[in-house]
Amino acid sequence: MTTRWLTPEEQRAWRAYVAGYLLLEDAIDRQLQQEAGMPHLYYSILAHLSEAPQRRLRMTCLAEKLKITRSRLTYAVARLEKDGLVRREECPRDKRGSVAALTQEGMAVLERTAPGHVDTVRASLFDRLTPEQVGQLEEIFTQVAKGLQEGGGEAVPEDLPWRRRSSPCTDGR
Repeated sequence: MTTRWLTPEEQRAWRAYVAGYLLLEDAIDRQLQQEAGMPHLYYSILAHLSEAPQRRLRMTCLAEKLKITRSRLTYAVARLEKDGLVRREECPRDKRGSVAALTQEGMAVLERTAPGHVDTVRASLFDRLTPEQVGQLEEIFTQVAKGLQEGGGEAVPEDLPWRRRSSPCTDGR
């Protein structure tokens, strides 16, 4: 098989993406650590739970939404549970599964932290783009995510970390 090396334009775009992603993630993590004492992943868990029906999601569905392994999610939820921000419950329809539930304290932390988080995201990303570029950004990453999740014309990759040994996420409970 012959390697299809990146063109100079592709190489510049790739390096720009990597630098931008790392700097953006660092800015967001620093803000969240300062204001809430938590990394971006933990904030994202709280945010996803706050948007779910009854502020609860099955752990496998939460892992899929966050695009992380279930073991990484289990570790993060254990920490949030220790801090009183999340509670784990038995899954009512499947005793083997568990549900993560946002506590009142977790919702309060999210409400207190959200304005600073949004300000950081806006200042670090969206204030630097034109409305046309925002649309392009959405279009580009929707296409990338779709291709990676659907296998790019191949079979759907079952080895995606959040799909390993789990049933498909349907309603989140």
